[in-house]
Amino acid sequence: MTWALPERVKRLSLPSYRYSEHDLEMLELVVAEEAGASIVGVAAWEQASPGDVPPGQIGLLLHGLYVDPVRQHRGIGSGLLDAAVRAARARGLNGLLVKAQADAEAFFLKLGLEKLPVRNSRRDYARRLWLALAP
Repeated sequence: MTWALPERVKRLSLPSYRYSEHDLEMLELVVAEEAGASIVGVAAWEQASPGDVPPGQIGLLLHGLYVDPVRQHRGIGSGLLDAAVRAARARGLNGLLVKAQADAEAFFLKLGLEKLPVRNSRRDYARRLWLALAP
């Protein structure tokens, strides 16, 4: 709800950002907890589609990374991203793909992800970011 969008758009789109039981069967999730076992962040990923990653690469798609707004700027998001990187490396993948929300793009760029060019404006997400993983 902290995204810089009109309130109506947030209200209408929020249900699509909730994970269903089916999502939980398809995605790998990791949570960040604070003392007292309260969840303060979550990251979810899955195998990226070949058409979304740079040519010749195989990657993991970071499906979502969310941190409680009150707890942002404490390294929680970076830690969740690190967990996704470790998962990609464990699978022997070349990189990590993120389709960033406009408000989150600077966060990912700061952490070393690079913006991928839009090859097909009808198909490619405008803010696709890639983190190449060294072998």
